[in-house]
Amino acid sequence: MAESIGIIVNPIAGMGGRVGLKGTDGDALRLAVERGVAPRSTARAAESLRALCELATADVPFTLYAGRGPLGEDAARDAGIDPVVVDGATRLGGPTTADDTVAVARAMKERGVRLLLFAGGDGTARDVCRAVGEDCLALGIPAGVKIHSAVYASSPKAAGRVAADLLSGRIPRSAEKLAEVMDIDEDAYRSGRLNARLYGYLCVPYERGRVQNLKSGSAASDAASQAEAAQGAAVLVESEPDTLFLVGAGTTTRALLAALGIEGTLLGVDAVQGGTHPQILATDMGEREILTILDGHPTAKIVVTPIGGQGFVFGRGNQQFSPEVIRRVGRENIALLASPAKITALRGAPLLVDTGDESLDAALEGYYRIITGPGRSIVYGVKQG
Repeated sequence: MAESIGIIVNPIAGMGGRVGLKGTDGDALRLAVERGVAPRSTARAAESLRALCELATADVPFTLYAGRGPLGEDAARDAGIDPVVVDGATRLGGPTTADDTVAVARAMKERGVRLLLFAGGDGTARDVCRAVGEDCLALGIPAGVKIHSAVYASSPKAAGRVAADLLSGRIPRSAEKLAEVMDIDEDAYRSGRLNARLYGYLCVPYERGRVQNLKSGSAASDAASQAEAAQGAAVLVESEPDTLFLVGAGTTTRALLAALGIEGTLLGVDAVQGGTHPQILATDMGEREILTILDGHPTAKIVVTPIGGQGFVFGRGNQQFSPEVIRRVGRENIALLASPAKITALRGAPLLVDTGDESLDAALEGYYRIITGPGRSIVYGVKQG
């Protein structure tokens, strides 16, 4: 008897990322549309399904259930699969809602799907958790702006590979585990405050390296190490007066701005002119603003810190650094800074990139020098998610 897999897509997930909206809830969707942002979650879901089909064999047949239209069917057909459409409460026409996700997830649970794949961000994970709780095996395809939860694969392709391994029996029941569903207050997030909260658990098929960890915050005891890493990066900024520094989000990069004596944003991308008296040129920029400011600054560097617990350098919460921006700046002009504790917590796992551009992700692989303090650094590997 063929196994069954469900696919649900939040079609608006991730639309606020490149324009610096830090989510797509509420009025952010309208603003993203006005700024010309195209949806990307359907393409991310289709990428996952193609990876699943490439690895699945005739010996492991499966039936794919999908939400109607943009809720999964479109992604399935893009991947060359003719799915069984599950209506749930989906309306014909008009935007989809969280209630649609919940209704379709419940319908798939009732059909007994072996694995429920869902494409979105933390808000989508909350909806799926509300629908199926801990009773249905589920795995997220990362497509949102903010992905703090531990229920997502490290990339769309990784999600497809996990699904294929599950169907073939390469993931035993003992590897299935309860993982945290986290989400934040987007309004507070846009104001520079990070208020994360646990909403429940989903049961996920876990494979090390293919399923991401929970995002971890910085402990108070790590503040001194963060400050030392920031001081090391400050030396770099102060020594290059002709360089524009694009400083990404995070408490470690905020410590860098503090070390430079300037004020920026905790959760956005800020532009800093290097030199002994560095100046802030722009704050909380989206992709378009970054590309514009790069037009006037031929020499530029991106300064980022990996996400604690997950190790992502690009593709989680800093999508303003789009593939075009990263290519403009160049791989050789990416500066990483982190406390030793943040790197140690990865337990040897590599840092990750998931920009949505496979060729760029491949080009970004390799070893990087990570600034850990004044005159101190370590070399660490980066690979595709």
